[in-house]
Amino acid sequence: QVQLVESGGGSVQAGGSLRLSCVAATYTYCMAWFRQAPGKEREGVAIYTSFGSPYYTNSVKGRFTISRDNAKNTLYLQMNNLKPEDTAMYYCAADSYRCGSWLEQNYNYWGQGTQVTVSS
Repeated sequence: QVQLVESGGGSVQAGGSLRLSCVAATYTYCMAWFRQAPGKEREGVAIYTSFGSPYYTNSVKGRFTISRDNAKNTLYLQMNNLKPEDTAMYYCAADSYRCGSWLEQNYNYWGQGTQVTVSS
């Protein structure tokens, strides 16, 4: 069992920035960020492939950056130039074996989420 704890969410105006953090109780190689907006399905935002390469959903490319500090078992999501459509609950996801998936069912471990609200 891997426990994940997200933090860093908040309310910002459009154009602002936030950095989300996800601390894992134990080191887990396969990690990703998802989000779920009200009335919408949860979607992948940024993932790491099995080779450690980051990929982003089209709507956040050039604005969001996923990174990790393995020494601290921590995953980050730097979010710049935030837009109202980025408003959502953001979740950290992890799996012991499957990396690089955009499908939420392929991740066994989830954090409780951190809310991001962007006002225009």
